[in-house]
Amino acid sequence: MGLSIAQKIIKEHLVEGKMIPGEEIAIRIDQTLTQDATGTMAYLQFEAMGVPRVRTKRSVSYVDHNTLQTGFENADDHAYLQSVAAKYGIYFSRPGNGICHQVHLERFDVPGETLLGSDSHTPTAGGLGMLGIGSGGLDVAAAMAGEPFYMPMPRICLVRLTGKLQPWVSAKDVILYVLSILSVKGGVGKIIEYGGEGVASLSATDRATIANMGAELGATSSIFPSDEVTRKFMAAQGREHEWLELSADLDAEYDQVIEINLDALEPMIARPHMPDNVCKVSEVEGVKVDQVAIGSCTNSSLRDLMVVAGVLKGRTVHPSVSLVISPGSRQVFEMIARNGALADLISSGARILESACGPCIGMGQAPKTNAVSIRTFNRNFEGRSGTKSAQVYLAGPEVAVAAAIFGEITDPRKLGDPPVFDIPEKYLVDDRMIIPPSKDPDSVEIIRGPNIKPLPETEPLAETLSGKILLKVGDNITTDDIMPAGANILPLRSNIPAISEYVFSRIDPDFAKRARECGGGFVLGGENYGQGSSREHAALAPMYLGIKAVIAKSFARIHRQNLINFGILPLILSDPADYERLKQLDEIEIPGVAGALRQGKPTVELHTGTEPTILLTHNLSQREREVVLAGGRLNYIKHRASNDN
Repeated sequence: MGLSIAQKIIKEHLVEGKMIPGEEIAIRIDQTLTQDATGTMAYLQFEAMGVPRVRTKRSVSYVDHNTLQTGFENADDHAYLQSVAAKYGIYFSRPGNGICHQVHLERFDVPGETLLGSDSHTPTAGGLGMLGIGSGGLDVAAAMAGEPFYMPMPRICLVRLTGKLQPWVSAKDVILYVLSILSVKGGVGKIIEYGGEGVASLSATDRATIANMGAELGATSSIFPSDEVTRKFMAAQGREHEWLELSADLDAEYDQVIEINLDALEPMIARPHMPDNVCKVSEVEGVKVDQVAIGSCTNSSLRDLMVVAGVLKGRTVHPSVSLVISPGSRQVFEMIARNGALADLISSGARILESACGPCIGMGQAPKTNAVSIRTFNRNFEGRSGTKSAQVYLAGPEVAVAAAIFGEITDPRKLGDPPVFDIPEKYLVDDRMIIPPSKDPDSVEIIRGPNIKPLPETEPLAETLSGKILLKVGDNITTDDIMPAGANILPLRSNIPAISEYVFSRIDPDFAKRARECGGGFVLGGENYGQGSSREHAALAPMYLGIKAVIAKSFARIHRQNLINFGILPLILSDPADYERLKQLDEIEIPGVAGALRQGKPTVELHTGTEPTILLTHNLSQREREVVLAGGRLNYIKHRASNDN
């Protein structure tokens, strides 16, 4: 039987396990990336491992999240990140150089290699045939230290594309349509692989847009072939020497196949408050719009901004709309400045933001009360924009710019002939804002500002877990719900005592206080608990507050791994109906849990004192059981290293 693209890369990098879906495997990691909101903690963890130099082919540290400097905290973190990069062999992309995934696509992604990033949208690299996987910072730190990355062997879902996108329909519409089919949890445990004749009609940045939002499916990764389109893009970036042709075998078999005819696709839009709440734009036409935001790692490429500039040329943004635009990289920003497109954007009344994540993570540009905001971003979770009452829609650049012109959601096909974008034969390549590591690392002094606090220590798992259910939540709880982002909270990412005060603050402002008063306890969740970003702080801060286990109907992949990494036990209700039997503030006990893990027992019992026993499963691999028993992966690595010595 032939192999898919993803299976070929995994086979080439496999160091432990068998490629049987669901079984734990370990793969060698070629490259890593971090961004500043997750990177500071990741590098503190890397330092704790005592490794003198990164052991990957290439590691890059980006500054793109915490660029709004209203206090000293973000600037201090950036100084720390730059000094760590210089000392330990890491490339440092300076503030203003761009969003990590856009810059990595331009300058570092390599077909056939593996990339582990402390950001959930790392699968953007799949646009160039690279296996990019998002994870928590501790997993990235371990990879930089030479450790393999562990995961269940994914199932492979083929999305077979036929036809060609019609005018005013773009790559964003493709992934929104896939989300309408699979939902935000339909990709869990899968890699989404794109194939079929329609792939050839998609540019490299089109493919990156689609791969990027595979994260919203809950997928492990998304990937495209590396073909002539890939080669031309890499050649235009001056990197043709790194190109590798890569495609699935003709007799490759897939666990699931989805057929999409690009000819029949219409402009799509995701309604509030989930990326899978998708419909045709024509179904919601006429909704008044207050704000349009174009950018993010999903839709900030040269192609996207040139299309927007072409539409806006000679036009004016509607008087009721605030239009903000974030170029994805300095390369994109400079190219639109040199070719005149930036002048067209400015002339229209658009507000130009820096090349950073910005509004996508609630870092500025919060909409007004009850506003309708159309965003070319990847997530529209309630409150993520910074305004809880805002109604955020997700769409492609064509739909977004049409809304900016007409002041209401409008099918862009009413704009007439679309602007034509010709892919450049050569991009403007200037890597001066990417600082290579020091050639004299011993001379580098690590800079630590007062906001950078030591890593919290974890304890081995207790024999019996007991306490109160501190919070009961529903389905599809996001990491934004657990550990909010935004301009007030993100600067505290390197200060766990301070940031822990905000755990679940948008759902229950008293959660942190209650957790401290009760000496910790448990959280009860529904389906797909922890979906969304890779932020390990959504596990690390609850651990600091004494959360011993999370009990849920099911878990999102990255968050489940982050819980394990910090010694929090992810437990699954054997009977989902038992969710209704458990109430917030119930006193519960899980006796003999450490012994059960040591013995490899798949189930443990939950006692409430009055109700019949509730059975819980943990589906942990042997390695994961050992990690939890040790109190987390850092303890586990240190213990293993001491035994080896």
